[in-house]
Formats: sequence, structure tokens, C-alpha cells
Amino acid sequence: MSPIVTIDQALALLETLSRHRTLPPYPQRPPPQHRLLGELLTRLGDPQRDLQVIHIAGSKGKGSVALLIESILTAAGLSTGTFTSPHLQRWTERLRLNGREITPGTLVTLLEKLRPQLEILWQIRPQEPLSCFDTLTAGALTLFREHQVDYALVEAGMGGRLDATNVVSPRVTCLTTVELEHTEQLGPTLTAITREKAGIIKAGVPLITGRLPRAAARVVASRARACSAPWLQLGEAFDVTVSSQDQTGQEIAIAYQDQRVTCRLPLAGRHQAVNAALAAVCVAQLGCLNPAAWARAVAQGLAGVMLPGRVQFLSRRPWIVADGAHTRASSRALVQALATLPVRHVRLLLSASSHEHLQAVCPQLLPLADRVIITRADPHRCLPTAAVADHIHRQRPDLAVLTLEDPRAALLEAAQGLEEDELLLATGSVYLAGLLGTHPLPQAPLGHPIHPQPDEVQQ
Repeated sequence: MSPIVTIDQALALLETLSRHRTLPPYPQRPPPQHRLLGELLTRLGDPQRDLQVIHIAGSKGKGSVALLIESILTAAGLSTGTFTSPHLQRWTERLRLNGREITPGTLVTLLEKLRPQLEILWQIRPQEPLSCFDTLTAGALTLFREHQVDYALVEAGMGGRLDATNVVSPRVTCLTTVELEHTEQLGPTLTAITREKAGIIKAGVPLITGRLPRAAARVVASRARACSAPWLQLGEAFDVTVSSQDQTGQEIAIAYQDQRVTCRLPLAGRHQAVNAALAAVCVAQLGCLNPAAWARAVAQGLAGVMLPGRVQFLSRRPWIVADGAHTRASSRALVQALATLPVRHVRLLLSASSHEHLQAVCPQLLPLADRVIITRADPHRCLPTAAVADHIHRQRPDLAVLTLEDPRAALLEAAQGLEEDELLLATGSVYLAGLLGTHPLPQAPLGHPIHPQPDEVQQ
């Protein structure tokens, strides 16, 4: 492998790893410490041992919680490293230092640092895969150690027990929600899926969770007891209330112990209020701030947060919204967040990464739609438009459906002639949400923007 000196070479390596080096099916994987990842980390000096980590898993919301924690800690004057996935548009989005996406140059330097070790491992064990996510996990931990961040915020990929990120020894763990997802990999029941996600729970380490379904709560309670892990659950140890909300955000109050923090959260949807409460309590459990400092950091951090691709209002009158919903719960939360919009018609711009995602979102989204434009936001990671159209025709044969493989052409078509009391909703895939958020439509009537574009926020 040639030295990595340009961003194109760095991206080529990541794309090669993501397409050609995949791990065995989830249940057949050994724990991450016993995979090639463990050996790679050893060769890198085990960076995970030198970090103070908050480890976040769950079916939905874990990326949002990570970024909310980041904003709170930044407001408190603490340094952070944040590792999330997937990205909306750029690989560099997955790695953040002190609230900012890393630069292409930083990614090049990081992958070049890993390259010699990757070459050695591939020569020693050529038949064992080292996936893209394994590699990025090792890279993120290495980067955060080099920058001596105060806290590393690490989002699990899929599951938890066998996930690459489960190499960390966290200070705090967080399980946001649990629902039926990735059933082919994690198991066919809520109990089986929860068992995998609860694998991040560690001995004596505080666990913060949202409200869990009864079957999931039983699994978490058993695991927490076995690990002697203090369990703080929403609705019992802490809570959040919403006093008012509109398209630009909501007024929330977080109650924890004898503290009550009220603030403006510039995010739409009750689910984001819950995520904000989870983030606030995770920070409290670190023990690095006194109660007064914690309350100030929570209020300031939440008030200044921006989460592209999460119920992101790009325009009003006409309304244009981008969201990466791809599960039943996230699409339901999206519909609830949009319920009060004064719209007459809804155009649905849809892309899906799997049949499972498609089956999850359609029952919530199709009843809203007067018209559907189907596209393929990513040629490698999203379903062909014909497969999505066939599914929709079977669900709602009366619905007008147009397929356009080119996502930019689909965006232009979807926005054509959009009137002030109409909504264009782009969803079903994080890749589509990212595309709309980072490629403004030249012919779209964006006369009343609500939030800045992701590029303006992150650069």
C-alpha cells in the first residue's frame, strides 16, 4: 500500500475497507478484543486505556446524545473527542475534536499513521477481515489520546456486546432506546436485541437509559444487577418536560436530584427533549462539575446545539425538512414533530438503505404523502429505486410515485413548484438527509431559511 498523502487516497482506503473487508455475521463474531482489532490496538499502544469515555448505544438517538453531551462539556470548558456514525456526507464528520469536525488533513495524517500497522496485520493474517468500522474505531481512539481530550464520547455502531467500540472501559454508559432493528444480525426479538445492546454495561459503571419497553427493561435490570452498575432511568431517577414548542425548537425543563434546569432547545420533537435529558445526566454522572456549574453548562450547551439531519428545517413556507429516520420509532417521532405544521400537502422524497428500514418507515410516512419521489441517495448503500417503488405500490397502489435514480435530479423534481402551504419531507436514509442538508436546491424556494446549513456549522 502506498503512503497516504492526499484526501483522495484516504477516502479510497475507507471505501475499500467498507466494501471489501466486512466482518462475519454479527452472532459469529468474536468479541472485539479477540479480533484483529484487538491486535491493532495493542500495536497502537492501547489508546482506549488512556481515555475517559462515555459509551452510548441504542436503537435510535445515540448520535444525537453524543453531540448533545459534546455541547454541554464544551460549554463547561472541557475538551472532547466525539466518534459517531454513519456520516451524512463526509467521512470526516465521524470524528470531532472540541465540537468541530476534523479536517481532511487530519484524516490523512491519522490513516497514514495506521497504514504501516494495517499492512503488517494483513500480511500476518490475510484471511481475517479488519472492517472499515474497526479501523475507524482504532483511529478515533488514537486521535483522542493524541489530543489528550478530557472526555471521549463514543457511539456504538450496531448492537454493543460485539461492537468494535466495546473495547473501551467507560466512566458512564448510556442506552437510549431499544426497538426491533437489525433483526438478522442482533436477533428476532426485543429481548435478544436488548441483550446485545446491554453488553456495553460494565461493572460498577453508571448506566443512563431512556424509557424502555418492558421486555427490554427486564434484560437491562438483570445485566445491571449482575454488574453492580447503578441504573438511572428516565421517569424514575430523572425526567424532562416540554412547556412549549414550535418549528425552531422547544422550551424544556430537566429535573435531576434536587436540580431543575430550564432552557431553550433549538431542536424539534419530544424525542430530542429526551435525548437532551439523557445527555445532561450522563455529564452529571462524570462528577467533574459541581451542581451549579453543571446546571450552567447544560443550559448553555443545549441552547447552542445544532444537529444536521435530525428533523432539520431548511425552509418554511414552503416547508422543507430533512431527517435521517429509518426505524419505526424514529419515523413515528418524525411524524409527531411535524404534526402541527400548517401544511396542505406533503411531498415525500424517500431513499432507503435496506428492506428492513423500508418496512419500518412506510407505515408511518405513507399516510402523510400526497406524492412520493423515490431516489437512491448512495449508489452502494441504498436500495434500487425499483425495489422501493414496488414496496410502496403494494402498500398504497393509489399513491402517485416517481422514481429518479439521480438524487440531485430527484431533489429538483421534488422541489419544483412547491407552494407555501406544502411540505417537502426528505427521509428514510441518513445519506438522503445529508444530501439535502449540504446541497441547497438552486430552484427551491428557500426564502425563509430556519437553520444554517451543516457546512456552515461544522467548518
